[in-house]
Amino acid sequence: MEDRAHANSLNHEYSQEQVASESSNQVIKRDTQYNSFKTCSGKLERQLSELIGKTQELDLEANEAVPDVHLYFDALEGPELDTLKATETLALPEDKTWPFLLRFPISSFGMCLGVSSQAILWKALSTVPSMKFLHVSLKVNLNLWFISLALTCIISFIYSLKIIFYFEAVKREYHHPIRVNFFFAPWIACLFLALGVPPSVTQNLHVSLWYALMAPILCLELKIYGQWMSGGQRKLSKVANPSNHLSIVSNFVGALLGASMGLKQASIFFFSVGLAHYTVLFITLYQRLPTNQPLPKELHPVFFLFVAPPSVACMAWAKIQNHFDYISRITYFIALFLYASLAVRINFFRGFKFSLAWWAYTFPITGASIANIRYSNEAENVISPTLSVVLSSISTFTVASVFVSTFIHAFVLHDLIPNDISIAITHKRPPKLKKKKSSHFKSIANDAH
Repeated sequence: MEDRAHANSLNHEYSQEQVASESSNQVIKRDTQYNSFKTCSGKLERQLSELIGKTQELDLEANEAVPDVHLYFDALEGPELDTLKATETLALPEDKTWPFLLRFPISSFGMCLGVSSQAILWKALSTVPSMKFLHVSLKVNLNLWFISLALTCIISFIYSLKIIFYFEAVKREYHHPIRVNFFFAPWIACLFLALGVPPSVTQNLHVSLWYALMAPILCLELKIYGQWMSGGQRKLSKVANPSNHLSIVSNFVGALLGASMGLKQASIFFFSVGLAHYTVLFITLYQRLPTNQPLPKELHPVFFLFVAPPSVACMAWAKIQNHFDYISRITYFIALFLYASLAVRINFFRGFKFSLAWWAYTFPITGASIANIRYSNEAENVISPTLSVVLSSISTFTVASVFVSTFIHAFVLHDLIPNDISIAITHKRPPKLKKKKSSHFKSIANDAH
């Protein structure tokens, strides 16, 4: 009896040790699932493995370098390269919800652009003499500015956490040929906040703010524009996309703010850089090279980014010259024509699923409205103020609709930020492809015999 009790006790202890070992292995397996995207990739997991005295298989994906640009084109499709091709696999499970920070994309800063540009719009409606008949209060600008400031701070804080905890994922976003353009968005949003600051908050901003905001933009431009010019895998003819306008419009927004601060020469510099690269990008996108795939419906709103650069450029040059001269009028009419050419094809943009790409509607439309308000102050006719009211109404309605839809999808439907497929592509290929390939070579060998 004593031997049997002793044996049962040993079996019980062994089963407890086995359960503890399995649970620890499950913890390590769960923790290492997203190992390749963490800032300290794999260090903590290896230490835990050594502590429990178990050997742990190294995750091959954790040691993989950031994918080359050709891999993004091979594995993904769509104008923003965020849809996985049927023949590809992911480094992370598709049937599970990934951590929130890992799913949070840099393109979320598009919301900041939309709301902060509205603050500029309502500031113009309340201060431009040609729009005085509307009797718009500056309190609207004040409220929108604080909302946009809070939104920018929240999104910046969340993405800063992603940089801290999932830096490898941020690196993959930066090397993504389309996502890299959205790294301009945080700085453009800050420029918008500076342009839309209410008079009751401050009348004059220090010029050091302009230098602080334009320095990172200049660094990004030297990197990206250099890749466009030098060719290689990231040449413009291969990566050209409407989202590239974000890297262009930053020059004109910076020139507009700089001119309002009295930095005329610096403003002309950025205006010239933006104009040169906008011309090249505009022609490249209009060509629609044979390698470019048709745009799916879900991302058609991105086309409205065509309107943003000329809209801001006309205001920037008018501020530099202190009046709406012929160059300002030419760029204004270009923006107005592009706006109209997209508006008449409204059916082309209907019937698609909501996504963050909808925010591409907002700040370009708002920019065109602000440009029209500035032009109406120079043109002595009735049509321009009337058109300003129409465009401003469309812009405000669009932003309000998209904001409400974003809120519903984020907090009610909980499907606003799905798994970020773009950062989880892998060098591995599905086994089926390998089998097909090997069988193909076998058939060739049999035919040869």
